[in-house]
Amino acid sequence: MTVDQLTRQAPGQFSLAGELSFATVPDLAEAGEVLFEGVDQVSVDLTDVGRSDSAGLALLVSWIRLARQQGKQLSFHQIPEQLLGLARVSGVDHILPLD
Repeated sequence: MTVDQLTRQAPGQFSLAGELSFATVPDLAEAGEVLFEGVDQVSVDLTDVGRSDSAGLALLVSWIRLARQQGKQLSFHQIPEQLLGLARVSGVDHILPLD
């Protein structure tokens, strides 16, 4: 899967689909700004995320940082095992807000 797409399902609820890689993440990096518009809590479902690399993990970490800076709640759902494995190896799995 190579299409990267962030879709608003409802206020504060998003789904992320496609590949999270060095090729696709730059287009999603700016999406962090719209995640928190008008809401205090955000949920991102990653069920449809395919292949991921360290750029995908960096994207999630940047969204976590942005949420904290803005005093917002953020949770990730259905993070693919490949991405969780990268987080464990990188030592950042403990900061991922999983639900």
